[in-house]
Amino acid sequence: MNTSTQRLSAEDVMRDAPVIPVIVLHDVQHAVPLARALVAGGIRMLEVTLRTPQALACIEAIAQQVPEAVVGAGTVRSAADAIAASRAGARFAVSPGFTPAVARQCRDLDLPLLPGVATGSEIMQAQEEGFKALKFFPALQAGGLSMLKAWQGPFGDVIFCPTGGIHAGNAQEFLAQPNVACVGGSWLVPGDAMARGDWSAITSLARAACELKRPGSVAA
Repeated sequence: MNTSTQRLSAEDVMRDAPVIPVIVLHDVQHAVPLARALVAGGIRMLEVTLRTPQALACIEAIAQQVPEAVVGAGTVRSAADAIAASRAGARFAVSPGFTPAVARQCRDLDLPLLPGVATGSEIMQAQEEGFKALKFFPALQAGGLSMLKAWQGPFGDVIFCPTGGIHAGNAQEFLAQPNVACVGGSWLVPGDAMARGDWSAITSLARAACELKRPGSVAA
């Protein structure tokens, strides 16, 4: 897939690799080498969260200097966040919850959105706006595997990216669920490795993440 030119959908973002890294960057100088390290390990969909003042500059740097990566913005909580992320070069957005205002702004921007849900009502609201690829957040705190199994019946046409409490030790359990397309997690981008500039360690973590297995029966 030529990610530099192809128009993406939320499903494309979720199906590209087993893990979407949840990235919190405090230093713009880390953005490009981190993105290159993740891409070298096979992870191209990069969620840079809007949790720091440097986030937008980091998104812009990755978008301009690492064309092999597909950089997105996480923690998108408002229409203004979506606009700023798109202007910085983000190619997808991830939100911790769901609001029609954010959904419609992302649609107006042609910016694929993975909206966050934690209840059946939120799933139904997202579906009313045309979304069927959703972020389950905070996954562990909101019911984890048991909740995903319960949702399979009434929401069998929805695919999820569980995020929140997912780590290398439990990621495979989540990925084994038929309604899980990928998981989100921060373990691919440990802060101590970034502080040391140990990009090879991050590449190794990315390669290990790409070896996680997903069932072939994930709903389309």
